Amino acid sequence: MTETLTEATSAQPAAGAAAERLTAEDLARLTEATDFLDHRHPTVRAFVDKALKGTDRETAGPVELAVTLYYAVRDGIHYEVYGADLSPEGLRASSIITGGKGFCLHKSVLYAACCRAVGIPARLHYSDVRNHLASDRLRSYIGGDVFFHGLATVYLDGRWLQVTPVFNKLLCRLYGMTPLEFDGRSDSLYHPFDAQGRQSMEFLTDHGDFDDVPYAFVMENMRRKHPKFLDEGGTGTVSGGSLADEATA
Repeated sequence: MTETLTEATSAQPAAGAAAERLTAEDLARLTEATDFLDHRHPTVRAFVDKALKGTDRETAGPVELAVTLYYAVRDGIHYEVYGADLSPEGLRASSIITGGKGFCLHKSVLYAACCRAVGIPARLHYSDVRNHLASDRLRSYIGGDVFFHGLATVYLDGRWLQVTPVFNKLLCRLYGMTPLEFDGRSDSLYHPFDAQGRQSMEFLTDHGDFDDVPYAFVMENMRRKHPKFLDEGGTGTVSGGSLADEATA
């Protein structure tokens, strides 16, 4: 089941949504396991247990759990755009953990699944962004500097927050960016500037929230916007590269 907001174009999304009360039906739907957000899978349960080791789940609130899981996904799954599996199996949370790497589409899925595993309502969110810090090689595959981008939204303290557990600390250091933090109180959205004050990312088109991965929608956008970025089979990205290596080339 998917739900999407009306698509809108703006310079950047609004920071921090207004308070919203979820019904019992909403809470049940937005914490359930799905084919992609398969948080009942033993691999996902083990990932969550490891991330929360030392955390008392009986006393920890949703904010603390969401923040801890954010860093587990941000830094525990390697950010890599090349050789990424975009098949339905490859975009399942359990498969992302097993593969140990992925880019925004993968890491946002995993974070949403982890949040649902501990009872925090979570959805997927998609946008088009201009990324000024991509390598020349990646831009040649993408077809410029505008990327189809995935993140997650989580429901904390009565509000939906937009959260981007994507760029790990190593990659940020290589590309001269400050790692994106999350405090569970405000959006963790994007890097407007790099560590030297240069503009690094801006949001262009907002495609809205979805209860589960809208697989056909995601792949239609990837094929239409980034055809050269996909492999011959059309269910993965081109291989033979490393975003980290390209930062130092």
